[in-house]
Amino acid sequence: MAWNLDSSRPIYTQIVERISLDIIAGKYKPGARLPSVRDFATEAGVNPNTMQKALAELERENLVHSERTSGRFITEDTAMIEKMREELATAQIKEFMEKMHQMGFDNEKTIGLIEKIIKEGEA
Repeated sequence: MAWNLDSSRPIYTQIVERISLDIIAGKYKPGARLPSVRDFATEAGVNPNTMQKALAELERENLVHSERTSGRFITEDTAMIEKMREELATAQIKEFMEKMHQMGFDNEKTIGLIEKIIKEGEA
């Protein structure tokens, strides 16, 4: 099934974000081999050239590396993956907190709501 990509933003950028998130979330384990460009492009529903561009960007970011004739592999640098994971989580939390402040919630009230939701989920 093709990935849900937004035509208002560059497709290759969205592919980079999607694969990066999959790596950070553990869908692709450190050192794991990625599908071929053609297979990945088919899965995403995009042109192989677009997928190639996205994978080249991931290589520039050192999340992926190529091994001649063997394909592309996820970095084995787990510290870098964890750092990226924390940076992404921090950005998401900051965005959430900013929206809560715009709605008139202070930090204490926001944390209280989060704790309430967590407790309801445990029940």
